[in-house]
Amino acid sequence: MANPHTTSAGSSHGSYKSYMIGFVLSVILTAIPFGLVMFPSMSKEATLWIVMIFAVIQVLVHLVYFLHLDRTSEQRWNVIAFVFSALIIAFLVGLSLWIMFSIHHFMMAK
Repeated sequence: MANPHTTSAGSSHGSYKSYMIGFVLSVILTAIPFGLVMFPSMSKEATLWIVMIFAVIQVLVHLVYFLHLDRTSEQRWNVIAFVFSALIIAFLVGLSLWIMFSIHHFMMAK
């Protein structure tokens, strides 16, 4: 089980070692922000930034170790689809927040 599994399409599913590396990294990337929130030792702003940075890193760990997205030619369309989906979600959330804050600003101006 140390060798990566391949499907009939030839894509790699990873090995036991890669899954364990991903799992350990995920646990560490969860435990550190959890500890910072449960036992505050920094300002709220610094804690918020650290939690957000660790969240982005954890998303990347999940993409690489569990979803097996990499920069190989076999994964190119999967990566493009993921980036497109993330961009659309960012636009939807960002523009929705912008609209809500604008409405709030103009409604409170009276």
